[in-house]
Amino acid sequence: MTLPKSSATRGGLSDKLILENQVRDVVEAYGFCEGMTFSFESPKVYDKLNLGQEDDLRKSIVIANPLGEDYSVMRTSALGGMLSSLAVNYNRRNRDVRLYEQLPVTELPDERVQLTLGAYGQVDFYDVKGVLEEIFNRLGLRGKTEYCPDAGKAFLHPGRQAEVFYEGRAVAYLGEVHP
Repeated sequence: MTLPKSSATRGGLSDKLILENQVRDVVEAYGFCEGMTFSFESPKVYDKLNLGQEDDLRKSIVIANPLGEDYSVMRTSALGGMLSSLAVNYNRRNRDVRLYEQLPVTELPDERVQLTLGAYGQVDFYDVKGVLEEIFNRLGLRGKTEYCPDAGKAFLHPGRQAEVFYEGRAVAYLGEVHP
């Protein structure tokens, strides 16, 4: 008998998973709880979000044999599920709710991990802005961050939204849901 010839490797998490865990640590430190929503949703959610017919978020994959219309397309954003989760909590009389979902979005050609925060109660625009700034700080992103007061999102309140630019590149948006 002989031992196989190879070198030992150190195990551990990939750089991507380390970054995701750092983001998770920050949002949970600010009182957010992780939620997980379905990957399927109704095409009616796009109308509820006031999305235009040409909006990229409407370009979803239609399920061949759906369970029903409520689960007939693959989501292209976690926003619909987040708003549904917040509505369920509100209807159950939960006073202060802070939820987050960190998931890979793979339905669009540009696959990426997306963080979605949703909250109501004892929270405002500046609280969420502070969470975002702490995420940037924890990830070592200390470059120039700018906030454009008009993110152009139809589902957000016109005077209470902002698009976030990091070193000239749009990286996020935040705001209050349109009434």
